[in-house]
Amino acid sequence: MTESLTELGLSLLLTYGAPALAFFLLVGAAGLPVPASLMLVAAGAFARQEFMDWRLTAFLGLTGVVLGDSLGFGIGRFITRGRIRASLEQSPRWESARKTFNNQGGAAIYFSRFLFTALAVPVNLIAGGSRYPFGRFFLFMFLGEATWVFLYGGLGYAFGSQWELVSEFLSNFGGLALGIVLLAIAISFWRKNQNARAEAA
Repeated sequence: MTESLTELGLSLLLTYGAPALAFFLLVGAAGLPVPASLMLVAAGAFARQEFMDWRLTAFLGLTGVVLGDSLGFGIGRFITRGRIRASLEQSPRWESARKTFNNQGGAAIYFSRFLFTALAVPVNLIAGGSRYPFGRFFLFMFLGEATWVFLYGGLGYAFGSQWELVSEFLSNFGGLALGIVLLAIAISFWRKNQNARAEAA
């Protein structure tokens, strides 16, 4: 399934160029499981080979992913309306998590765009659901996506025909970085639990 989707994406990219990239980045940012990072690296390589104009590609790619992220934010805000929102607001843990995200969400939004890309969609939903100000979300999201588009697309452009190796490396690096962060979070929770038990003893 993934291979056929990748082949379809590459075919559309070569046929329709930058608009196809914008579409893939939009639906990927909105939550559909498409190989958006691979498409972006490939687009950079195709621009190097003059199949695509790099300026138009960067502009439409960035536009597509920004629209997709904004849609994800809106979905998060919509699904936490009414009774669901009232129920969440009665939970002390939700209120604590909301305050934490409001204070530190900027870094989560920015780095999840290009470093921890697997977290981008959940972060969009959490930002919308936690009533995070859209203006601040848009600022950090735009800066992060601009970094992603020019970094990944630039690497594809720089390495040209070796873009598949670059894409694989970026995927492995992103997975490793995410694993390290999750391990650090797990250790932090374990230490808090140990401290709480020691104080209760």
